[in-house]
Amino acid sequence: MSGETTRPAATPLGRRQARRQALFLLYQWDLTGQPLASLFEGDPDEFAARLAAAVAAQAPALDERVTAASEGWPADRLGTLERNILRIGAYELEEETVPAEIAINEAVLLAKRYATEDAARLVNGILGRLRSERAA
Repeated sequence: MSGETTRPAATPLGRRQARRQALFLLYQWDLTGQPLASLFEGDPDEFAARLAAAVAAQAPALDERVTAASEGWPADRLGTLERNILRIGAYELEEETVPAEIAINEAVLLAKRYATEDAARLVNGILGRLRSERAA
């Protein structure tokens, strides 16, 4: 043996947990302005890292869509947590990585767990409008 230690591969998280990890990364990124890669502690889940990077890269365009659908609540006036939940949901709706119902439900669950019931209703309404606009 050469004395080197190998780290076992990280067990992938379930999608719900990975979205949570992506949300926490985006929240820190949004608050601090630091590069996303510098916010990872250890090895992030692959799905979470890809999701956070994709959402961060498209944040200005996602914010425009959220602002257009939010009726008087520009994305920059939303709380950091709510804004990033909406960014994830809008990204998943736009990219069609999961069915629209799942993208919206997952975002609402994040809002209920980490924000408030009012935030969950706001997220549901805005993402519902975005889904309707895509279908039209």
